[in-house]
Formats: sequence, C-alpha cells, structure tokens
Amino acid sequence: MKVFCDVARCQNISHAASENYLSQPAVSVIVGQLENRIGVQLFNRLKRPLQLTALGQVYYEGCKGLVEQYTELEASIRSARGGDGATVQVAAIYSVGLGDMGCYVERFKRLYPTAKVNIEYLHPDQVYERVHEGVADFGLVSFPRKMREMTVEPWREEEMVLACAPGHPLAGLSSVTPAQMAGVKFVAFVKGLVIRRVVDRFLREQDVVVDTAAQFDTIENIKEGVKFGAGVSLLPAPTIRLEVRAGTLKAVPLAGCRFVRAIGVIRRRRHKLGCAALQFLELLREVGDNDGAGPASWSQRNGQAHSTNGKSQSSKRKR
Repeated sequence: MKVFCDVARCQNISHAASENYLSQPAVSVIVGQLENRIGVQLFNRLKRPLQLTALGQVYYEGCKGLVEQYTELEASIRSARGGDGATVQVAAIYSVGLGDMGCYVERFKRLYPTAKVNIEYLHPDQVYERVHEGVADFGLVSFPRKMREMTVEPWREEEMVLACAPGHPLAGLSSVTPAQMAGVKFVAFVKGLVIRRVVDRFLREQDVVVDTAAQFDTIENIKEGVKFGAGVSLLPAPTIRLEVRAGTLKAVPLAGCRFVRAIGVIRRRRHKLGCAALQFLELLREVGDNDGAGPASWSQRNGQAHSTNGKSQSSKRKR
C-alpha cells in the first residue's frame, strides 16, 4: 500500500521506486498485483505524468489513511520502548544549512545513539508536500503559511544583511541604510517565492527602488551571482557565514531598521510524533531559544517578516 501511495503521490514509478529502494519493474509488479487483487485499474497509463483513475483516487485516499495509521502505530510502539532504532524524517528548505543541521544531528546522536535522523533538503513546496503526505514527521520552512491541515510554530529568526562582493562600493561600510541601496544592481529571488514577496515588501516600506539585474530560485545561486559582481542582495546572515569567513562575500548590517527571516516548524495536525521525533524537535526548540530567535514575537506576527524603521507599521498602513 505504501508503494502504491508513493506512486500516486509522485505520479512517477521510477521516483517511487527510488524512495522505496526498489527497482522500477518491482514497483510495476506491485501496482499490477493490487489492480488484479481488486479488479480495478488504478492508473491511467496513457497520461504523463501518471494519473489516478477515479476509482484509483478513492483507493488512494483509503490506503493513505491506512498507511498513516500503521506508521503512527509503529511510532507509538517505539515510543513505549524509548525510541530505540527509530528514524526521524525531516524535510527542510535548502537554506536551513547543512552545517547548522549537522550540528543538531550530531548532538542528537550523542543523546540518543540508537535513533537516526534523516533530513531531506527540498524546494519549499516540496517540504509542505512531504509533511502533508506523512513522508516527513515535520518540516522547516521560512515564512510558513497558514494551512488548515497544518500546525505552525516558530523556530528561529535570522537577521537579513546586505550581501555584496568584497570590491563593491558598499562593502567597506560598517552598516548600510536602506536609502543607500536605492538604484544599486540587485540579485533577487525569482517571483513566486515567499521570500521574494517579503523582500519586495520590505523595500517598498523603506521607499527604496533597486535595479534588479538577476533572479535566482535558491540562496546558493544568489550567492554565486553576488560573488561574480551581478549585484548585491538581502540574505539571512547565517546563510553567508562561510563565505564571509572565506572572504568571498561581505555581510553589511542594516542600519535604522530590523529585517529578519522567520523559520518555522510545520506539522500535520492529526499526526502523532514518535518518541524520537519529539525528542529531536525538542532539541531544535532549545537551540532556537538559545540562539536568541525570539519565537514569541515572531508568533505574534504570524509568519510575517519583521521590519522596522522607527515608525509604527500599523500607523504607516493607515496613512
């Protein structure tokens, strides 16, 4: 049933095979056996990507619920014996950082040597999908959006800084005001990403217009663009820590305002986490608090970017 659900979710037999460490023919056999057993065609094989038939969709919804119940049953049994051998499945956006997450995983291993943590780095939409489908116990995303079937809790806030090449005219400043960014060539996120909308809103609030010279879909690509002189960018400080240490990028703090990226934890509302997943989540919460993330204030803003310039944002909206 899990293999069938993965084929339906991925709409691709080879992807489902990879996720289950099976060969593509083996997955095809499993789907064929299910169809023979119930006497119903589950997929329309003439369409690409693979599409469920009407009865296949009904069968998928039922199987998905059963697989989730079985997963939760296993988790409860493991929880009863302290989480021995359990695996925590986490989905995270790329920019959370291999280095940061690696530190958390190593600390968790020292505390719970028999448990494992598997972190999958994905596009934000895929993180939501993994959590919604039950593939991941929980997800880490920036500026998490409200969803009926999801719960959201704050994790940490990351200061946004001006990232620029060492030879850029703004690189030598101890800090930069938004006004000093007016008209500069800017490397932006592609339209459609939440962080692009948040950065655009911040610049509008500061009455700043930049010259968008390039657009990329990941922070890694933006960093490369900045390194090679395509322009400056606004990025979370932790994401350029290594480049700053190596001297390939400069991080210039913003003056006269505060602008942060909020990272949150998303979970399915009715999904009960196993003991190991709860323990790892608790570790992340402790680290977030110690990092000065300020989760309470972020929670009050309900996922919105925090930017201040000495004026009340509510009064600004009224004007």
